Amino acid sequence: MRRQPCLLSTVMSEATTDDRVLQFFPLGVPHPRVLSAARIRQFNELGYLFPLEVFEPQEVTAMRAYCDDLFAKAVAAGHGSYAINGWHCHCAGLYDLSTEPRILDPVQDLLGADLVLWGTHFFLKEPGASKRVSWHQDASYWPLSPSKTVTVWLAIDDADAGNGAMQVIPRSHLNAQLAYKQSSEEENNVLSQTTLDAEEQGDPPVTIALRAGQVSLHTDWLIHGSEPNRSSRRRCGLTLRFTAADVRALNPDWATRSVICRGRDTAGHWADIPRPTGERIPAPRRRYG
Repeated sequence: MRRQPCLLSTVMSEATTDDRVLQFFPLGVPHPRVLSAARIRQFNELGYLFPLEVFEPQEVTAMRAYCDDLFAKAVAAGHGSYAINGWHCHCAGLYDLSTEPRILDPVQDLLGADLVLWGTHFFLKEPGASKRVSWHQDASYWPLSPSKTVTVWLAIDDADAGNGAMQVIPRSHLNAQLAYKQSSEEENNVLSQTTLDAEEQGDPPVTIALRAGQVSLHTDWLIHGSEPNRSSRRRCGLTLRFTAADVRALNPDWATRSVICRGRDTAGHWADIPRPTGERIPAPRRRYG
């Protein structure tokens, strides 16, 4: 049974400010292109949707080969396995993958005609990796208002319970911001926050099992996380962060890597970066575990 909203922790992220609207907004357009009304209703009621078919097997092979080459170059440059964050600004292949029309279509059915990509991030768990992603809410980190980000999780490899697939707490998004603490060293968390009493905030956890080339969608308030990869198989996913053009980044830096994927941004708030012309590997700034 879902608990009532609890008071926030005294330890807050940069994203939690007096100017933010901290609530979940049901999404969906009157005349969707690819999502049925039932699937849009499921997204709003449960906070997630999966699986959606995107890439064919031969496309998956090419996509994985591109990503493997990118990872090898990143490691050679001194980056850790979680450091490929926002590289759609530097790498033409990643820009193209992030703006694939078959990915944009269902997201547009949720967010509307004016669609913005504001972030990308690979989450790569090598076989036997000890890092986990503790239960958390994305919107707790992000200085965006109103909170209307849809995250696409694109499976580069098959993901299941055995190799540390993402898990979600259905309906946990309905209470919006929940209490959290700064993660302890013992958690071995990739991120820095842990939602308190996470499994009491909604329905029992669901594992988002995906075949390579499939995607899931989830709202920014949904509690989610993943266990270490204790298998002999790699588990890699690419997260793509989309929002509507009327959303504002209260920290202007968060708008600087954005792309107007569909429609217009009449206010000029989002940067709308051009497609890169090559595959540039940026210099390391911070190591990830």
